[in-house]
Amino acid sequence: MEKSKVYFTDFRTKAFGDGLPAKLQKLIRRAGIADLDLDGKFVAIKIHFGELGNISYLRPNYARAVVDVVKELGGKPFLTDCNTLYPGSRKNALEHLECAWQNGFTPLTVNCPILIGDGLKGTDDIEVPVNGGEYLKTAKIGRAIMDADVFISLTHFKGHETTGFGGTIKNIGMGCGSRAGKKDQHNNGQPQVNEEKCRGCKRCQRECANDGLVFDVMKRKMHVDKAHCVGCGRCLGACNFDAISFSTSSAISELNCRMAEYTKAVVDGRPNFHISLIVDVSPNCDCHCENDAPILPNIGMFASFDPLALDQACVDACQAAQPIRASQLGDRMAMPNFIDRHDHFKNSTPESEWRTCLEHAEKIGLGSRDYELITVK
Repeated sequence: MEKSKVYFTDFRTKAFGDGLPAKLQKLIRRAGIADLDLDGKFVAIKIHFGELGNISYLRPNYARAVVDVVKELGGKPFLTDCNTLYPGSRKNALEHLECAWQNGFTPLTVNCPILIGDGLKGTDDIEVPVNGGEYLKTAKIGRAIMDADVFISLTHFKGHETTGFGGTIKNIGMGCGSRAGKKDQHNNGQPQVNEEKCRGCKRCQRECANDGLVFDVMKRKMHVDKAHCVGCGRCLGACNFDAISFSTSSAISELNCRMAEYTKAVVDGRPNFHISLIVDVSPNCDCHCENDAPILPNIGMFASFDPLALDQACVDACQAAQPIRASQLGDRMAMPNFIDRHDHFKNSTPESEWRTCLEHAEKIGLGSRDYELITVK
């Protein structure tokens, strides 16, 4: 079987020469983005806009570079992400867009519209089959993302406190899930209502299709009817006051497998292309409202038609890099009782785990971990 091709270029530039956005454009052209039929097609470009207070997310300049190439090829691009499961500045479309704007992503700076994939409250999703799924038969994906003709991911490759690293599979699988879809990946079981936060507005009950919520008229509080609740998570997306939550978390290995299956649901059966930048490698996700110093140096930009090969190539490049001493990783390696796991991500966050994600992704046919790295000068 032929190896998947992954294209790479570093962050070096020459004085008075082309800048990094132009270098990214050269990379994706060489990687074959023009082989996609983009003429007149709606093109979803999945990116993480960063949480307010975090400044390690990808700069809008990189998004603009990709958008301009898509437009040159006749495509109709839009930047997109879905709302978050947790309380923060991106849990509904209004706050999410405001966050994106404050972080520099506007139609003016990126040269295209910005759409929140799962709508105003994170409930505008569509169930998509997971072909070959072992944990899930369907995935709840933001409707705007699935309405697009072509899918492109633009990923900031960094560490992650649970999944070891946040790469292309996480950007797609977790990022394209609606609020209910994120619940499917993160949690099992049924929700719970915090009476102190519940306002008795009944918005959640209007979203429930299974009589899983019962309103206590005397207390004016909502409760979960465990006999009818199916754990779909739509009530969580409807609550504007963070009164509904899920407390039963999936094991990390299961979370990794579910993310891989969600990714397969997003890309199956339609043209797709993927870009990943190893830059500002913070130890934790861009969903944090802060970012610690990078644990590894800036390595470069990667592109491929195979999302799994892309993640594997980025992992390999990171493992071959020299850790930065003044970082979370460096501090842990300097501890007297440090145990070297020969893995920068696990050395940075010992309780994290990433291998099951790539293993399961290959098992279900998302792509190949066997790749050929092609350097673009």
